[in-house]
Amino acid sequence: MPELPEVEVTRRSFADRIEGAIVRSVRLGAPLRWPLGCTPASLAGTRVGAAERRGKYIWLPLRRDGAPAGGLLLHLGMSGSLAFGTAPAPHGKHDHFDLVTSRGVLRLTDPRRFGAVVWSPALDAPPASALLSKLGAEPFDTALTPQAFHAALQRRSGAVKLVLLGGGIVVGVGNIYACEALFDAGIDPRTRANRISRPRAARLLASVRATLGRALELGGSTLRDFRDAHGMDGGYQAQARVYGREGQPCVRCGALVRRVVQGQRSTYFCAGCQRR
Repeated sequence: MPELPEVEVTRRSFADRIEGAIVRSVRLGAPLRWPLGCTPASLAGTRVGAAERRGKYIWLPLRRDGAPAGGLLLHLGMSGSLAFGTAPAPHGKHDHFDLVTSRGVLRLTDPRRFGAVVWSPALDAPPASALLSKLGAEPFDTALTPQAFHAALQRRSGAVKLVLLGGGIVVGVGNIYACEALFDAGIDPRTRANRISRPRAARLLASVRATLGRALELGGSTLRDFRDAHGMDGGYQAQARVYGREGQPCVRCGALVRRVVQGQRSTYFCAGCQRR
């Protein structure tokens, strides 16, 4: 599943090129997770604004005659990807949304159709506000201080790995990044969140930020079929220190990396380096 680094890399790969473009038409393929919420023809003639990201959503604001005209909230789902080009290939059976503009076509391809493109009158109005209401803080938001992060952990009794994946405290820490951040912080992924001390919480927050920052530098992770809007793979997975390395020596202490299942997701960790 594309996580925050992959979604941000995707946004960056087309945002500058599509900003200011005029929407010519919209083509819909097979139904996605949620309906578009407006008639495709009603989007024609609008102008695309600056693309933003909130969690794993991308927001494309639209204007008509200089006034706000709502926007499109896009989600890549489990296997979706966005491509932007001036001469796209003929659409295939997995291409479910084309935003045809004066500067090119933004296309959502999603074999599993868990992705979505939803029109909303504003980012802070339904349906966008409802979809975003339960998201935690952005990982690089300065308001997310070590003290605030620790206080939020104290209100959660579940395993810290699952708390990170839940996104209610901080968004974007997907499976691979949660495993790597917990390894970097030296915290066992099975540790109850409310048992983590203030110094360890501060270390974990720093590790989350460092891990996601490095993933952004490397273009995200390509584990199956992620591509950015240029069609480029991510490279973070090649530098993972525990993820996907079950039975291999820990790069830090030499003990064997272990794998357990938490919340139906594989968790990789080193029992020698990561303490409860």
